[in-house]
Amino acid sequence: MSAIARQMGCDRKTVRKYLDLGLEPPIYGPRPPRGSKLDGYHAYLRDRVADFPELSGRRLFRELQGKGYEGSYTTLKKYLRTVRPPLTARFERRFETPPGKQAQVDFAEFVVEFTAEPGIIRKVWLFSLVLGHSRWMWGQFVASQNLQSVMRCHIAAFEALGGAPEEILYDRMKTAVVGQDAAGVVTYNTSLVALLNHYRSAPRACKPYRAKTKGKVERPFRYIRQDFFLARDFRDLADLNDQFTAWREDIANPRVHATTHRVVDEHFAEEQPFLISLPALPYDAVLTVERRVSKDGMVSVDGNFYSVPDTTRRRMLEVQNHTRDIRIFEDGVEIARHPVLEGKNQRRVDPSHRKAPPKRPVARPERPPGLRRSLDFYDAVGRRLASGEVPR
Repeated sequence: MSAIARQMGCDRKTVRKYLDLGLEPPIYGPRPPRGSKLDGYHAYLRDRVADFPELSGRRLFRELQGKGYEGSYTTLKKYLRTVRPPLTARFERRFETPPGKQAQVDFAEFVVEFTAEPGIIRKVWLFSLVLGHSRWMWGQFVASQNLQSVMRCHIAAFEALGGAPEEILYDRMKTAVVGQDAAGVVTYNTSLVALLNHYRSAPRACKPYRAKTKGKVERPFRYIRQDFFLARDFRDLADLNDQFTAWREDIANPRVHATTHRVVDEHFAEEQPFLISLPALPYDAVLTVERRVSKDGMVSVDGNFYSVPDTTRRRMLEVQNHTRDIRIFEDGVEIARHPVLEGKNQRRVDPSHRKAPPKRPVARPERPPGLRRSLDFYDAVGRRLASGEVPR
């Protein structure tokens, strides 16, 4: 027993104990459960997952850190697997593009109730542009998918990128793809083509019913919905975009991408020199329409209302819808200019278009009774002046 104890590095009594048992393997009882730093947050996590099953683990991790959680993200992931079913994944073939080659563009629909309009459910659309190489993302929520919104978003995205990719991949959205003939030749929207030509980029349409060829922009929509949009309050469309910009700059683009395993911002810094440099002047498209002036001196453009001066004489005016502003003309002369309003039923009144109300005449104070002169006094003065006498 002493020799075995020396060889095994244990006490002789331990050797004797197991020899007395007939050399059977030891039987260990269950270990007592150990506490976890996540124990105090189980109820909160169950409630959050029950209300918003698609919330991302990273989003929940940030929320717990704000509540004082000091444990690891791995511990949180293990627990989340027990409270929500795992997502089934399909295997897809992935295509990578060289730097500066391609960006992917698409819209996604979101339903929101703004706190400034309680009880009113609105639809908004997120325009998203993702670079195919670095996965750098830009986006903006808009109230409409019309051509003017699409063009404004393209211009803003190119300015944020500091350049333009060689081509942009679209699905069959109407503002980009007009149609396709029997030979497979795609017809693009001429206004969009003119804008892309200005930035020396080119449109490209994905194959019909093959939206997965735009996976680099489709997948972030789920990420945006889970990590940003759910369980947040927004005052209005402007506040929604402000919060989204902050999230994109502070969380989405500084993260390590799950596919490239690189920090998106750092990867983009390497891709940016490969983009086509911006032209000297931004694109300024013009859509000219005629609009009638309402009784309160407003014209309607894309569902919003803009003021005209009170001195306007004609009832029908020419309206130029530029990418950044609305310009209103009377007889070829510009009489008003407004920044484009996002949303619907918005009103903008330029204070200079409204005349100030006329001032009320100020009543002259009456003379005190003691200072009034009788008519006889004035008659005497008149007779002396007629006789040539000079009063002193």
